[in-house]
Amino acid sequence: MLISNIMQQQSLKPEKNKAENFGAGDYLKITVLGFALTALWSSIHSLILPLRLLEFVPGTQKNTYLDLLILTGLVLALIVQPIAGALSDGSSFRWGRRRPYILVGTIILIVLLSGIVLSQTYAAIFAVYCLMQIASNTAQGPYQAFIPEMVPEDKRGRAAGVKGLLSIIGGVLLIRVVALLMNLYPDDNTGILFSLLILGGIVIITLLITVFTVRETPQQGKFVFPFASIKNSYSVSLKGKSHFILFLVASFLVFTGWNTLSAHALYYFNDVVKIADPLSVTANLVIAMGVGMIVVVYFAGFLTDKIGRKPVVVGSGFIGALGVVVLYFSTNYWQVLISGTLLGMCAGAWLSSQWALAVDLVGQGEEAKYLGLANMSIAGAGAAARLIGPLIDTLNAKQTNFGYEIMLLACFIYFIAGSVMLMRVNISPH
Repeated sequence: MLISNIMQQQSLKPEKNKAENFGAGDYLKITVLGFALTALWSSIHSLILPLRLLEFVPGTQKNTYLDLLILTGLVLALIVQPIAGALSDGSSFRWGRRRPYILVGTIILIVLLSGIVLSQTYAAIFAVYCLMQIASNTAQGPYQAFIPEMVPEDKRGRAAGVKGLLSIIGGVLLIRVVALLMNLYPDDNTGILFSLLILGGIVIITLLITVFTVRETPQQGKFVFPFASIKNSYSVSLKGKSHFILFLVASFLVFTGWNTLSAHALYYFNDVVKIADPLSVTANLVIAMGVGMIVVVYFAGFLTDKIGRKPVVVGSGFIGALGVVVLYFSTNYWQVLISGTLLGMCAGAWLSSQWALAVDLVGQGEEAKYLGLANMSIAGAGAAARLIGPLIDTLNAKQTNFGYEIMLLACFIYFIAGSVMLMRVNISPH
């Protein structure tokens, strides 16, 4: 019903009329693809790949192989996404600059999903996964331009909120269904087949919504390869912005802790907590994180306007540290969920203040470039979280589960250090 309503909405109008014609349905049209892509990657990273890899790699080195795989993919994402965005800037198609890249990249991504099932070696699944990251980020780079390009300036904050909320919901809504299906695996391959069919089907539906309901301004002229745009996408001067650098480092630390925990949850529950159904518990942990994020994201934004940015964001880092402590002492299902909720509240508070903090620290006129850099620090944290896998496996080999204990200690330090570092940042109250 929701999909039908979205597709029946009036298409986005050209730039000159966007302020008058941008309505409620338009927020969904330009953000719904993010819902599907987050659902896909959340399930692949948290459940599907960790289980699939157990068929190819030694159990004592599973963290190492998983982290090497996903770290490589995240590095590719950091490289490909800004380049794809810059290429779309220089493109000229009758139906816009962005949608051709979104269409081609997403279709290739969907075709490559079959490789997760068909791969019979670690090398094969490694290659498939890297190609999937390239395809996905070829679509995501241009897709990110929809909000600044199509949304009236006074509505962009709301549009970013809708996009973030849909991404959170996408990340948690389907993961429980995937967990139920993956419980059949590896004894029954229908579990992974149906999981990927459902996820791929949702991506296809949202792709069709995006392609057929979003209306970009038609572009004319010859394609110009944007050498300068690609160079500038990686060229940012931080001279005289010491507080912004501190903010970036603090954000990087907090999200490294958050990503480290979510990345290794399945193996942790199986090896350490020894809960009967680690797959379902991992899915429920991700759901609890998502619920915590949703509950706090708007309330935290409200508080930052009332009492200032720093108390809210610093406090959220300590909440994350508390979540790690609860997880360390968790021996049952409900304690795990409490930990996940606390960690989700931490991430939600940081994310809700990301835009405002960037604007406060760099001033008006440079928001887009420096907000992009702030987002890169979060993406970089996702990659850094994958560096600890070899250490976990090495220490586990020396003493049972000692590597996981060091992982939790590192995450606790990340949250505390990020909060303490942010205390030194001079943020103007609003």
